[in-house]
Amino acid sequence: MKLGGILTAMVTPFDRDGGLDEDATVRLIRHLLGSGSDGLVVAGSTGEAATLTDEEKARLWQLAVDESGGAPVIAGTGTYDTRHSAELTARATEIGVDAVLVVTPYYNKPNRRGLVAHFEAVAAATDRPVILYNIPSRCVVDMPNDLLAELAQIENVSAVKQARYEDLEPIDGLDLLAGNDDTLARVLDMGGPGGILVASQLVGSEMRRMIDEPERRQEIHDSLSDLFEALTVTTNPIPIKAALNMAGHEVGGLRLPLVEASDDEAAVIRAALERHGILARV
Repeated sequence: MKLGGILTAMVTPFDRDGGLDEDATVRLIRHLLGSGSDGLVVAGSTGEAATLTDEEKARLWQLAVDESGGAPVIAGTGTYDTRHSAELTARATEIGVDAVLVVTPYYNKPNRRGLVAHFEAVAAATDRPVILYNIPSRCVVDMPNDLLAELAQIENVSAVKQARYEDLEPIDGLDLLAGNDDTLARVLDMGGPGGILVASQLVGSEMRRMIDEPERRQEIHDSLSDLFEALTVTTNPIPIKAALNMAGHEVGGLRLPLVEASDDEAAVIRAALERHGILARV
């Protein structure tokens, strides 16, 4: 499967007690797939994977597979423990996801040989495409482009979600996916097939136009840049969850150590939503 288009990194809806809200999850899946998203990334960093149990992740993957209608479902299965990552990858494969997203191991800071061994072991646990997730701002470790090209030699490693800004370029053997909303236009101009994105939960149809209307790509990017900026006012996914709630999509709160947006942060988010006509009218 060739993965591309608008792949939305979905938040995980919680109920008032902080538990998984399955009804809200189904509603959000249907909203996203009906408003510009070509596929979904479930239980990634935007989905607060670090505070989800394995059972919650499996349930989210199952709900997404059941509701996707054939749209690609990508499971976030990466952790800083290779064995655990491989187990999650195998489980997601059994559930029927279309691909897995595997983050660079964080906290324990493996060296280059360790990174290669990690991704080899995780890729061996599935016959589905593996998307590398390079996000040095969260993981400390940055995988340089020559290492990414080396990892592309692993049989089913097929793409990279590139979430750094520097040295952004195509990688031999990998599809280049934008890992930040504000680099989607740049990646598309480089020939990348799409991105794994956050703002598409609010403006998916507009972001899809960047693919469908290349001659207007920069214009569309410029029109959305203030929203992209507002959604980085504090740590993701705090802003996008606040924004979705403000837009009338009940996704609940966050699990500690993440906390709700402050009044000042919420004001920035609300102003951007109002400018774009997304703010719910109550």
